[in-house]
Amino acid sequence: MDRKINIAIDGHSSCGKSTLAKALAKALGYIYIDSGAMYRAVALHLIQNNISVSDLQAVLAVLDDIDITIAYPDGQFTIYLNAEDVTQRIIQLDVSSIVSEVAAMSAVRSKLVQIQKSLGEKKGVVMDGRDIGTVVFPEAELKLFVTANLEVRTQRRYDELIAKRMPASIEEVENNLQHRDHIDSTRDDSPLRKAADALLIDNSYMDRKEQLYLAQKLATERLMLS
Repeated sequence: MDRKINIAIDGHSSCGKSTLAKALAKALGYIYIDSGAMYRAVALHLIQNNISVSDLQAVLAVLDDIDITIAYPDGQFTIYLNAEDVTQRIIQLDVSSIVSEVAAMSAVRSKLVQIQKSLGEKKGVVMDGRDIGTVVFPEAELKLFVTANLEVRTQRRYDELIAKRMPASIEEVENNLQHRDHIDSTRDDSPLRKAADALLIDNSYMDRKEQLYLAQKLATERLMLS
């Protein structure tokens, strides 16, 4: 089918939305974009330059120095910060600990949302994040809101870090997720919320195949209607 749509996937931290988005994009032959990775790249830049997230003026002063690009070598989503591949670096806990505060800054959101919107102009994009269905792609043909209970999300995130040999404790991971949930849901600019026309997927007790099957079925239905 030549016709393409944009698919917005929002949800809480470590609920599996990126895993779903990647698999769905691959199944449909679409482009996958992790919007959260872009905010993480900004957070990493602040860490590298010893800039506190509480120092708004210092953050604003370096925004124009931040160049974020996305590429797909070997078909894999890869994000570059000022020409450096930071795809693996940005998932570490030091970045995770401040990324929600960074994403709450209106100036940062304005810069990145503009980039994200441009990436979807030609359709055929699956993008996941916190405000994709509400702000970035409000006209997306398919919107999904993914969630899972905190215990499940904590274990998934912990397993991911351990598999990549990144030291962490269950307590650290759970506290980080609770902190991010609070910041993401209560920030003034584009808070995390389910779009009115988004379909809810609670994958607490679903495996990856079941989740993908459901999402692909929904995407096919929307394609037939568009």
